[in-house]
Order: sequence, then C-alpha cells, then structure tokens
Amino acid sequence: MKAYHFFTFDLGATSGRSMIATLRDGTISIKELTRFPNKIIRIQNKYYWNLFALYEALKEGLTMAASQNVRLDAIGIDTWGVDFVYLGEDGSLLSQPRSYRDPYTNGKPEAYFRLVPKRTVYDRTGIQILNFNSLYQLYAAKCEDYSPLRAAKDILFMPDALSYLLTGRKVCEYTIASTSQLLNPRTKNVERELLEVMGIRSCIIQSPIMPGALIGNLSESVAKECGLTPIPVMAVAGHDTASAIVAVPAENENFAYLSSGTWSLMGIEVQEPIITDETYQLNFTNEGGVEGTTRFLKNITGMWLLEQCRKEWEAAGQKYTYAEIVELAASTKGFRSVIDPDHPSFAHPESMTSAIVDYCIRSGQAIPVHPAEFIHCIFNSLALKYRDVLNDLQKVAPFRIEKLHVIGGGSQNRLLNQMTADAIGLPVVAGPSEATALGNAMMQAKGLGIVQSLQEIRKIVRNFVSPEAFYPQV
Repeated sequence: MKAYHFFTFDLGATSGRSMIATLRDGTISIKELTRFPNKIIRIQNKYYWNLFALYEALKEGLTMAASQNVRLDAIGIDTWGVDFVYLGEDGSLLSQPRSYRDPYTNGKPEAYFRLVPKRTVYDRTGIQILNFNSLYQLYAAKCEDYSPLRAAKDILFMPDALSYLLTGRKVCEYTIASTSQLLNPRTKNVERELLEVMGIRSCIIQSPIMPGALIGNLSESVAKECGLTPIPVMAVAGHDTASAIVAVPAENENFAYLSSGTWSLMGIEVQEPIITDETYQLNFTNEGGVEGTTRFLKNITGMWLLEQCRKEWEAAGQKYTYAEIVELAASTKGFRSVIDPDHPSFAHPESMTSAIVDYCIRSGQAIPVHPAEFIHCIFNSLALKYRDVLNDLQKVAPFRIEKLHVIGGGSQNRLLNQMTADAIGLPVVAGPSEATALGNAMMQAKGLGIVQSLQEIRKIVRNFVSPEAFYPQV
C-alpha cells in the first residue's frame, strides 16, 4: 500500500519542532526533524513573538524534510491560541504579534464589560474569561490607539499567519479562532457586535474554515527555496490542543483528557457546547474541535511553573534533566506546601521561585528552599488542581467520566501521572506524548481523503501507541 508523508509544524509557547509523519497500511510513524526555542521579545515594555524567526524555523524544517528524499503529501501547522498578527491593505505585516503574556491586557476584561456585560460575552461565546483572550487583546490595542490596529485590514491567528507566509492565502481556521472569544460556538461564526461595539470593523476577521480544508499550495518561491514542489498546505486543527485531542486513543466517549505541556488543558469532548449558569460560574470554555465537536475544557497553568524555575536554576549553574527532576520530586514526599497554579502572581513573574516562596509565606505554609521542594510543590499542586477541575467537569458532563487520558509531553512524567491518579481516584492513561503532531498529521490525511473519520484516526493512533495506565493507590 502507498505510504503517505505529512510535514507537521507544531509550535508551542516555549519551543517548536517540525516532524514527518508516515502513514502506511493503517499504521503511523513519526520522526522529528528540527527543534528550536520560541522566546518572547520585550521591546519598550511590550511583549512580542518573533514571527519572522518562526517562519525561518518553518522553512528550515521544510528544507530538512526535502533533504530526506521523501515526497511530502501535505503540510500542516498548529500553534498555541489567542495571539495574532495585523495585516495592512497590501497584505504586509504591520507588526510582530503581541504575546498573550503582555500585561497590556491586565484589567481590560472588566473595562470591556462596561460595553458588553460579562454574562452576555460568555453566553455568546462560551469561552472562559481570561484577560489574554484575543477579544481583550484587541480592546487593549484599541485603548492604546495601537497604530497596527488602526491600519489593519485583517488579523490572522498564528498558524494562519504562518500558512499565509507559505502560500499567500489568508484564512481563519475554526479551532484556532475559537480560542479568541470572538466566535459563537453554536453558529461557528464571528460575533461581530463584540468587535463593532469597541469601534473595530467586524470584517477584520474572515469567516472560519474547518479543519481538513485546503488553504493553498506552497508558493513557487518558497518551494524553490526549500527544495520542494508546490505541495498542499492544509488547515489542520490549528490550535495545538485541538490537534492533540484528535490523537486521544479513546475507544468511547466516557473520558476526560488532559493535554499536558506549558499549559494544562483539561476537558471533555462533546457534540454541542455547554453554556449554562453553572458553567459560567465555574468559568469553563467551549472551544472548537474537529467534525463539529466542542472541546469543553478549562485552562490550567501547567509546566510553565517548572519551566520558569528551571531557567533560574540553570542561570545559577544548576541544570537538571527531566529524569533528575522527577527523581528530586520523589525524594521529598514529606514536603506538603500547595500553591494555586492559576494565581495571577505566577502569570509572568520576574522570578518564579520568588513568586512561589511569596505565595507560601502569605498562606502560612512551609517555604520551599531546595529545587526538590519546589518541584514537589509544583507537581502536588497540579495534581490537586486536576482533581478539583475534574470534579467540576463531572458536575456538568453529559456522561460518566471513567478515565483520564493524559497526552502531550507531560504524559511522560510517571510521578505526576501517579499523583494525579491518586488525587482524582480514577485511572490515568498516559500517551501519546506526540499527540499534537499525530493529530496534525491525521487531519492532513483526512483532508486529503486518506482517512474518513475521527474514529478511524483514533484506531490508527491506538495501533501506534501503547499507553501506560496508572491506578489510584491511596
């Protein structure tokens, strides 16, 4: 049977990678080509992403793919959500994209709710209120009289901006746009009044296209530069979590998922959005999935806490491998300080270790001193946060949750998986760690008609991965 080869570009908020996934005879394999850091740039107290550096990394990955003497069948790009670029009348980029960690959105939701009430915003969008949502980024830019917004004809979310640089085609992919708090999850269209009420033209965002659609072919100039032919660039599930959920190796619907990385995203997959008084009070979100599904979930600060601590320790000459980190955490079982991972003080502190210490002092708890104690505090706090969110999920889920599928890089953390199983009292099924890249590739395959359904995709993923199960021990 013919082998199909898919180029996946998976871009997270701290790093990115390019990979080739090969589908043959109902089985899939994946090979990493490149890996690179993704850093926030601070210029005159504004925080940006370096889109041109990311574009260069994308082309380097494509060039590496060309050197493998493998004929690519398609290209797919996924990234984190909410951030976007401004395009001018002539299609030029007007600025680098602002980062969701830029504090210019602090207090903006509350100010925006004077224009449109908070409950109305939630009822129309089903999205949890987070100050960095695209809606409040646009409002913050309007309040700043930000010149790129004044001159913008279009905005493009991050994966759409990169596909635009590859193809010259402007699109708005549904799953990435659904993170913005600008879409109605029932109609799957832009809620235009939310833009117009603050004096922004609603046509600045195009009507969404669905995952699996063809965006366009790689432009001849980019193809020549990378040593490729003008192959198709597909709209996959452009939000990285949406791609990851595609690759959950579930056999039925009675599961919750935890996409574990810089952010932890815990939720369920449902056929219709859930927007009620209770979900409003619990601040759950309804984001777009594939085949018309809704990802009903909550964002939880995840390995961001650990990543920022590691940077501090490395700067001080203490560099730990991931295996050493897990070993350190396991060595301090008697340390019991707990933080709220979502507390605002952890959003973007100058020093994460100092922020954790300050939190413990304010809450009258033991203060972590050694890296092992910080790590155990983070892992224990995450496991308990997962328990609380899962309990809230079960209150509104239309089915009984029987297990938790942990996917993404965090699925390899066996200690945290066991701590989570103990906390939630349910089995934890870990893997695949490369869920986002697999979901990206499989949506390329679905777009090309090679696979037909989400169920078929998940069967292929189950053939690829042998998940490890963790059962409650306490």
